[in-house]
Amino acid sequence: MNDLTEKNVTMDTEENATTDTEEKVTTDTFNIAAHLRRMAQQYPYKRAVIFPFGRNRFNRVTYTHLTFQQLDRESDKLAFGLEAAGIGRGIRTVLMVNPCLEFFVLVYALFKAGAIPVVVDPGMGIRRMIRCLGETKPRAFIGIPLAHVIRILFPKYFGTVYTAVTVGRRWFWRGETYESLCQKPWMPYELADTQKSDTAAILFTTGSTGPAKGVIYTHGTFDAQIQTIRNCFDIGENEIDLPTFPLFALFDPALGMTAVIPDMNPTRPAFVNPERIIEAIENQGVTNLFASPALLNRVGRYGEENCLRLPTLKRVVSAGAPVSTDNIARFAGLLDDEAEIFTPYGATEAMPVTCIGSHEILSETGALSEKGFGICVGRPVEGVELKIIRISDDPIETLTDDLLLPDDEIGEIIVQGEVVTREYYKNPAADAFGKIQQGETFWHRMGDLAWRDKTGRIWFCGRKNHRVETELGPLYTIPCEAIFNRHPSVARSALVGVGPERQQTPVMCIELHPDARQKSQREIMHELLLMGQQHILVEDIQTILFHRKFPVDIRHNSKIFREKLAVWASGKINSKT
Repeated sequence: MNDLTEKNVTMDTEENATTDTEEKVTTDTFNIAAHLRRMAQQYPYKRAVIFPFGRNRFNRVTYTHLTFQQLDRESDKLAFGLEAAGIGRGIRTVLMVNPCLEFFVLVYALFKAGAIPVVVDPGMGIRRMIRCLGETKPRAFIGIPLAHVIRILFPKYFGTVYTAVTVGRRWFWRGETYESLCQKPWMPYELADTQKSDTAAILFTTGSTGPAKGVIYTHGTFDAQIQTIRNCFDIGENEIDLPTFPLFALFDPALGMTAVIPDMNPTRPAFVNPERIIEAIENQGVTNLFASPALLNRVGRYGEENCLRLPTLKRVVSAGAPVSTDNIARFAGLLDDEAEIFTPYGATEAMPVTCIGSHEILSETGALSEKGFGICVGRPVEGVELKIIRISDDPIETLTDDLLLPDDEIGEIIVQGEVVTREYYKNPAADAFGKIQQGETFWHRMGDLAWRDKTGRIWFCGRKNHRVETELGPLYTIPCEAIFNRHPSVARSALVGVGPERQQTPVMCIELHPDARQKSQREIMHELLLMGQQHILVEDIQTILFHRKFPVDIRHNSKIFREKLAVWASGKINSKT
C-alpha cells in the first residue's frame, strides 16, 4: 500500500459530492455534538464517562473518568487536530477503537468537525468487516494498532484512505497519533454548521438476517432518538448507566447520563463474567442497565443462584432479540418492586419503535406469549407511526390502501417517524426493498412480522424471511417456538423449513439445557411431539432435531441464525434418507 501522506489533501470532486440525504439542505442548522456542549454547561463537574482502569493490590477496581466539561474540552482539542490533519466536514472516517475514554472523545470530536464516522461490528469477522468498510470508500482511518495492521494487510479495501490516526502506539506505518492531535492548549471549537439532514454517521447492520448494510444516520435522526429515549424511559438528572453495547453508550453524554464502561468483551455478551457486571453496578450506584437478552440471562442466573439484590437499578433495557418471560422474571427478582425491565423493539434503521415494561409482561402478555400469541413488544413510542401490511418479498414502490391489514392479521411491520433512517449508503437495491414512498415522505419496512391487538399493542411473530411456507400455509417462528420452549428440558427452539419453496417441511430444532443433555433424546422428542399435537399452531410439525449449540448473532449473541440451522437440518434429514 502507498505511504499515507500526513499533509492536508484537497478533496476531489467525489468527496465534495453528497448523498441524496445530504443534498436535502434546509435552514435547520444542527450538530448532534451540541447536546454534549449543553450538558457541559449544565453539569461541568459531573462525571460523563467512567472507565475501569485496573485493580489495586486488594483486587479492587480502580477507575478513571472524564467530567462533562473535560469531555467537551478534550473533544474540542481533538476536533482542531482532526481538522488540521484533513479530517473535517464530510470526510468518511473508519473508527475502530475499543470502548474507552478516547472512544467518546473521538466520536464527539468527529461530530463537532462535521466528519462522518463509519462504524462496523468487529465481531462479524475480518473479511466481512473490511468489505463493509471498503464499500464506503473512506478517506480517513482512526483505530488501535491492530486495526491498522488489518488496514495494511488488506490494501485494496482502503486505497482511498489518505489520513491515518493511531490510538495507542504507532508501529511501522506513518500518520498521526491520537496524542499528537491533542497537544495544543484548549480553545473553544466552533461546531460545524451541519444541517439536520446532513449525514452524521454510517452504522452497519450486523448482517445477522441478511447482508450487512450501511445505514445513514443524519444529525436529525440522532437528535430525534435522543429526545425519544429521554421521554420513553423518563431519564432523570442523576442517572448512571452501564451500557454493555458500545454504540448505545454514545447516547449517554447527550442525555446527561454518566456512562460506566463495563469490564467485558462487548462482542461476547453471552459469556460475560457476571461478577464484573454486578461489581460495576454496586461500585458506581448504576441506575440504568442496557443488556442484551443473553447478558441479562447470564447475570440474572448468577444473581438468582447467589440471592443477590441490585437496589440502585431502577431501569433495565434489554433489546437486540426477543426476551423470554422467564428471563425477565428471573432478573426482575434481583430488583426492587418499583424498578422495571423494558424491552423496546427496533432495528439499526429505526429505533426505538415500540416499548413495553416488565410489569405488563409479567402480569399479562407473558402468559399469552407462551400460548403462541407471539411476543408483545408494546405500543409505538411517541412520534412513530406503525402499520401492518400484507406479506410480500418484492419491492413496494408506493403505499396503497389495499396493502394495509386489519387488526389481528399477521403481516409485515412498516414504520414512519423522525427516528427512522431514510436510506442505506449507496445501496439502491436495499433501498428498493426496504423503503416505500408515500408522497413526500416514506415508510421503512422492518422485515418483521406481527399483528396488532384491539388495544394497539404489537405482537412480534418473527422475521419475514424466517417464515416456513408449507403446503398447508405459513408457519411463523416465534409463536410456534413458544409452544416447545415450555418443555423444562428445552433451552430454546428454532423453527426452520426444509425443501422447495411453498412446499417446505417444518423442522423444529431444539437446544437443550446443559443439565438436560444427559437425558434420553428419544424420550424428550416423544414428549415434545405430544405437546405439539395438543396445539393447533404446531400440530403439523412432525420433525424434531437436537442441536448442541445454536449459532447466534455477533452483536448481541441472542438472535438465532436460522439460515444456518436450516442448512444443517437439511443435511441431517437428507443423510437419513
